[in-house]
Amino acid sequence: MNLVSEIEAIITANIPDAKVLVINTNNDGEHFEAVVISETFNGLSLLKQHQAVMKPLKNEFKETVHALGLKTFSLDKWEKTKTSFPLIEEKIKEKYQ
Repeated sequence: MNLVSEIEAIITANIPDAKVLVINTNNDGEHFEAVVISETFNGLSLLKQHQAVMKPLKNEFKETVHALGLKTFSLDKWEKTKTSFPLIEEKIKEKYQ
């Protein structure tokens, strides 16, 4: 299993209803960006959303992952703002249809 798949699996295991998209931004196996959309995030601050994603990942990837950029969205916020992220919206649609 590659790191992109491992990161996605850990996020999904900890936030089961999440739609997750992870990209190896530099194709170097160290720098990643994750987009996580979840109803679980409804009513949570951005900080709490990021903590929910990062806590389980920190335990697994203390030395492997150098950088992980996060974009988190509650389901409500995603529905309101997804047109501002057309590439992400397209990839999420492809993955979760």
